[in-house]
Amino acid sequence: MKKGILLHEADDDVGVATMDLAAGEVVQALTLEGEAVTEIELVDDVPLAHKVAMKPMDANQDVVEYGRAIGSSTTAILVGAHVHTHNVKGKRWSGKSQIVEHLGDQP
Repeated sequence: MKKGILLHEADDDVGVATMDLAAGEVVQALTLEGEAVTEIELVDDVPLAHKVAMKPMDANQDVVEYGRAIGSSTTAILVGAHVHTHNVKGKRWSGKSQIVEHLGDQP
């Protein structure tokens, strides 16, 4: 079985594809330390370095990677799905309101 998903934390919602992965493949997810976590059947093709859903997620749910929320799902996401800008909105660049709060009311 391919070892094709890397998890930063064992209980993260997403892992990172360590190679191009194809829908229908079953791959092993490992921690950074090389410990096997689970097997995932992919429901989408996932390119190298893109995220894979390790758990089902509802719309508007925090998406956890590195043990912290990195974004919010914009739609329901299935286990084994490709997780990217089409179904997650990142927290870092989530809108002008955060910038205004940080910088003050500037034009």
